[in-house]
Amino acid sequence: MKRILLIEDDAEVARLVELELKEAGFTVEWAQSGMEGLVKHRERKPDLVVLDLGLPDLDGAEVARRIRATDDTPILVLTAQDAVERKVGLLSDGADDYLVKPFHPAELLARIQVQLRHREGSEVLSVGRLELYPKRRQVFFGEKEVRLSPKEFELLHLLMSRPGRVFPRQEIEEKVWGKPLGRDSNVLDVHVANLRAKLREAGAYGYLRTVRGLGYAVRPGRGEEET
Repeated sequence: MKRILLIEDDAEVARLVELELKEAGFTVEWAQSGMEGLVKHRERKPDLVVLDLGLPDLDGAEVARRIRATDDTPILVLTAQDAVERKVGLLSDGADDYLVKPFHPAELLARIQVQLRHREGSEVLSVGRLELYPKRRQVFFGEKEVRLSPKEFELLHLLMSRPGRVFPRQEIEEKVWGKPLGRDSNVLDVHVANLRAKLREAGAYGYLRTVRGLGYAVRPGRGEEET
């Protein structure tokens, strides 16, 4: 379980955020002041900090600066101020992202998941908004996870390793299945069709390209509907 440190003095907001995060499978530590948050950050070593700016003792920006001075924990700031200068200042103080109040809990959860993916996925293959994390064996289109079977994942991993390159059928079969599947086999075609359907369901249109008589490729950028 990932541990989230929530530094928020408003008990009602804290309860709503804590409920949302716990339902998503996170462990939540709650601090009601900046100093308490700094102590819990040092003792608990959270995976991410959700930090309110309007704290009763220390300004949230100062808390972010102190955390960033000793640690690279992702910091997501909650702020009631929508001014561009304030947002730029927050990022300069060490925040990784910010969310303007009032916000929807689902948006907060999505932004947290993005920050955690970036922190964990030091190795990532990206083509447009499509991201593949080899070590974690996960694929995302934007903020939506695309759940693939093992072979579908290996197939997409191979194609995304060289965007734009057309991989011949035999090469794909040997690298994904470990051997040629035979001229009459439709196993590869079925897996490509399933992969394409799952990408479309996630909103990722036009990424897979079929080159008739040659093989398959991932477009270097988001293209038109594939043929």
